[in-house]
Amino acid sequence: MEIILDKKTQTEALIKVSLKQDDYQPKVEQKIKEYSKKADVKGFRKGKVPTSVIKKMYGKSILVDEINHLLYHSIDNYIKEEKIKIIGEPIPNKENVAGLDWDNQTEFEFEYNIGIVDDFTLDVSKKQKVNKYEIKIDDKVRQETIDNLLEQHGNMINPDVCEDGDSLFGTFTPSEGEGEYSGLLDLKLLDKKDSKKFVGVKPDGEVKFDIKKVLKTDTLISEVLGIEIKEVENIEGEFTLKVKNVNRKENAELNQEFYDRLFGKDAVKTEEEFNKKIEDSISQNYSRESDYLLERDSRDHLVDKTKIETPDEFLKEWLLVTNEGKITKEQIDAEFDLYIKDLKWTLIRNKIAEDQQIKVEQQDINDRAKLILAEQFGGPAILDQLGDKMDEFVKSYLEGNEGQNYTNVVNQVLADKVYAYVKENISINNKKISLDDFRKRAQA
Repeated sequence: MEIILDKKTQTEALIKVSLKQDDYQPKVEQKIKEYSKKADVKGFRKGKVPTSVIKKMYGKSILVDEINHLLYHSIDNYIKEEKIKIIGEPIPNKENVAGLDWDNQTEFEFEYNIGIVDDFTLDVSKKQKVNKYEIKIDDKVRQETIDNLLEQHGNMINPDVCEDGDSLFGTFTPSEGEGEYSGLLDLKLLDKKDSKKFVGVKPDGEVKFDIKKVLKTDTLISEVLGIEIKEVENIEGEFTLKVKNVNRKENAELNQEFYDRLFGKDAVKTEEEFNKKIEDSISQNYSRESDYLLERDSRDHLVDKTKIETPDEFLKEWLLVTNEGKITKEQIDAEFDLYIKDLKWTLIRNKIAEDQQIKVEQQDINDRAKLILAEQFGGPAILDQLGDKMDEFVKSYLEGNEGQNYTNVVNQVLADKVYAYVKENISINNKKISLDDFRKRAQA
């Protein structure tokens, strides 16, 4: 057997494998003998089938299987021995394989395209500067939060006349056809012009309207009428809403009772103390988002600052081949930039782990699995309740999904450890920005 690496570019190469009969024939003959001892062929006693019969019936398929087996292991060993850093998997040359004469050839040549990533330089130091964004709590942010809390803790009342922003509960009846639907219409979900049709109506009053022109979307129609989305196609034309109740959410009052309801008895007694609590709550509520943004921006920064040459055309072909029938070339092209970005971060993450000897221990894996299961079971308190039985759940979870759960947990733990290293070694600049800017960054 001869294996040759033909490097076409810095990131793509061709592996050529030449096989002679002596490379594969002993294994083929051995497999034929094994078949003859196990085969159940009509006209022969089981285990006494002549090898000539087996060769005639199964010889070609055995030959193909053994050569493929030999190729897989030989190429894999060659890549490891030569320390070639490949991405994806070798892609066989289809034209080369299609031209083979399995019945008469004794010598074979195979070609495989591979993608390569060479070593790259990585700088994780204080030279790398990343902003950590925190919300600047101004009067607007504070008041917006207070208004939301007053609304959340308000009371539902039933006024005598509908105003803009109210909800109407009643029956919806088509002008033509049969049927009657009970439902709730929230005017806040309508366009301003359409909501005016309902302002001023009283309990027992009626409003006629074109249902598809006013409610506009199939989802809203199904929610208001309480029907399946598939039934909406039969809904059209003029409907009459007969109002039973006008519902209005009346905001809570900003007083001691409200303070006690939010923070506990006498924990807050003045408006100044209340505002301070609100600011603390806002900071805490957005701390997780702030940490997430820092992690995302740190990752993106290192990807942007690290020069890594990737075999883009090979990767597009590999993605198409390995996901045949599941994804199109157009879909790959549309999402390729994001794929490459994630791939580069994976390469950076693995290099950091290798250079810094960051390892994932079994205890790390078990601890993370316990946290995942605790969240599924309703919170950390379940850990104490289950005691030793939790270890059985962890073992079962890690073995589940054909071992994919184990791999996912390992990757999560490794990512966290690498990020902890990155955060400790780069320069982080705390920067306060407005809530609107913060939300824009979070959604970017």
